[in-house]
Amino acid sequence: MSGYLPGLEGVPATRSNISFIDGDKGLLAYRGYPIEQLARKSTFEETTLLLLDGELPTAADLADFDAQLRRNRRVKFNIREMMVRLPPSGHPMEMLQTAVASLGMFYPASECLTGSSVCEDLDYIHRMTVKIIARIPVVVAMWQHIRQGYDPIAPRDDLNTAENFLYMLQGKEPDPYHAEIMDTCLVLHAEHTINASTFAALVAGSTLASPYGVIASAVGTLSGPLHGGANEKVVDMLREIGGPDKVESWLDNRLKNKQKIWGFGHREYSVKDPRANILQEMMEKLAQQRGGKVSPLFETALALEHAAEERLGAKGVYPNVDYYSGILYTEMGIPTDQFTPIFAISRAAGWLAHWREQLADNRIFRPTQVYTGQPVREYVAIDQRK
Repeated sequence: MSGYLPGLEGVPATRSNISFIDGDKGLLAYRGYPIEQLARKSTFEETTLLLLDGELPTAADLADFDAQLRRNRRVKFNIREMMVRLPPSGHPMEMLQTAVASLGMFYPASECLTGSSVCEDLDYIHRMTVKIIARIPVVVAMWQHIRQGYDPIAPRDDLNTAENFLYMLQGKEPDPYHAEIMDTCLVLHAEHTINASTFAALVAGSTLASPYGVIASAVGTLSGPLHGGANEKVVDMLREIGGPDKVESWLDNRLKNKQKIWGFGHREYSVKDPRANILQEMMEKLAQQRGGKVSPLFETALALEHAAEERLGAKGVYPNVDYYSGILYTEMGIPTDQFTPIFAISRAAGWLAHWREQLADNRIFRPTQVYTGQPVREYVAIDQRK
């Protein structure tokens, strides 16, 4: 291929059987299972094992995997001491990338990555996957307390991933419906084909970098506002609008100045993101549980979606997964700058599934370029330059 496509749009970068998107139909499936079914019937632990192994697990296999995750939540005190010395004003994603990369120093994990083009040790891959998925939510929750000058809360092995994360983050027994919301959000964000952060994981994995380096690369990519950081921008945007009655004038001015509407549009979807529908339904249920009291942010979001559909629907621009997730997290009392780390907690499952798939048939990524520079020329001595 000699043509240049900005952002590699539409260029196949790999073969994968992990997930599938039909953007015209609003379909997202993990290993063939529609996301709506998994969100309603599955759990994060089961979905993770599905992504990793390709099939829904038996009850015994799921119980064993869940037990492995619970046993691997503790991190060495050296990690905590390193985090204590990080600037408390730093963004949690910067902390997370640092912490994940440092895990490789305290838990060496390169015994399978010796220069061979293929790593066939599935036990090694599974073991590394469990350790990373178990520890990322712990590190994210630890930071919430460390940056405020407090000791982190120890993990509990009697809680599932979502419950334990909320417990460690908020220091209290999680509300059952909040835990259900968090578990569903982890399922929804776990995988989404070859997005920017997954591609970063594939590129790093193709070099036989350690799994910690692979995930650190993906975390850094996810941190950008055009990827995982968009959910933070959505909440800031809705607060800036100031209420549903101000939506239309704000939107018209935004469109007039060709400014981005955060949480709208997706390169893969020409209809509303199926994950956004599920998140909206959970927000409506949360409002019902609170006696019908709707969050001002949610009211503004609904009004903005309606106004944007009138103006942008014909162009295939609808809410994406970031649009309602931040509102839900805000209503659960989660700080805005923790939204993207929660995304990383979930997406680590997809990243590691793709890492495993990459290692099975590895070739280092080495794309080409369209050169636009000077032709070959002679070096000019400095005293002869004009």
